[in-house]
Amino acid sequence: MTASTGPEAAALVPAAPRTPSVGKAFLGLLGRDVFVTGRELGGFLAQVLLQPIFLLFVFGKVLGDLGYVQGGFEQVLLPGVIAFTGFLTALQNTALPLVIDFSFTKEIEDRLLAPLPTSLVAIEKIVFATLRGLIASAMMFPLGLLILGSVPITWSAVPLVSVGLVLGSLVGAALGLVLGTLVTASKINVVFAVVLTPLLFTGSTQFPWSQLDGLRWFQVVCALNPLTYVSELVRGQMVPQVESIPAWVCLLACVGFLVLFTAVGLRGFRRRAVD
Repeated sequence: MTASTGPEAAALVPAAPRTPSVGKAFLGLLGRDVFVTGRELGGFLAQVLLQPIFLLFVFGKVLGDLGYVQGGFEQVLLPGVIAFTGFLTALQNTALPLVIDFSFTKEIEDRLLAPLPTSLVAIEKIVFATLRGLIASAMMFPLGLLILGSVPITWSAVPLVSVGLVLGSLVGAALGLVLGTLVTASKINVVFAVVLTPLLFTGSTQFPWSQLDGLRWFQVVCALNPLTYVSELVRGQMVPQVESIPAWVCLLACVGFLVLFTAVGLRGFRRRAVD
C-alpha cells in the first residue's frame, strides 16, 4: 500500500489554525467592552453624570440665582465641569476595573491570553476609558444648556475643544492606569479620597488659573495638576474673553502628562501581569 502524494495528500492534511492579527484581537477586546457599556448605558450615565450635574446646578444655577456669585460665573464654571467630567470618568473607568481584575475576579488573566502584547492589553484599557470619558463630557453640553439655559461655544471653537477633551480623557485614563496598577484593593478607597478631591479643587475647574496671582502658592499647586491644562484649554476656547493659559502651553502640558503617566502605567501593568 503506497502513501498518497500530490494534491490529494495535501488536501487530507488539516490546515493550521489561523492566529488572529494583533489589530483584530485589539478591536475584539475593545468591541466587547463597548458592547457591555451599551447594555449598561443607563447605569453608566447615572454614575458619571450625577456629580457634575449637581456641581452645575448648585454652583452655577442656585448660587447665581441667590446672588452669592457674580453674574457670568456659570460661563466660567461650565467648561471646567465638562473637562473634569471627561478626565474623572476616564480615570475611574481605568483604575477601578484594574484593581478589581488584579485582586478579585482575575478577569485580567483572560485578556492576557489574547494574542496581544501585554502592553497593548493596557493600551486597550486606556482607549476604552477614553471613549467613556468622551461620552460623559459630550453629554454635559446638552445638560449644561438645560440647567444653565446657554452654552458658550461657537463652531470655530469646536476643533480645539474636541482636541482638549480627547487629550484630557487620555491623560485621565493613563493616570487611572497608574493608580490601578500601583494600588491594592484594600487601599483604593483611601487613595481615591486623597487623590480625587485635590484633583477637583486644584484643577481650575471653578476658576481661571491666571487670576490666582494673589495666591501664588496655590497657583503653583494648580499648575502641577494635569486637569488644570484641560480646563484652561476648554475654557479658553469656549469663553475667550476670560484670560486663560495659552492653548499651545495646555496642549504641550497634556501631551507631557500623557507620556509620563502612560510610561509609568505600562511598567506597572507589566509588573502586575507577571505576578
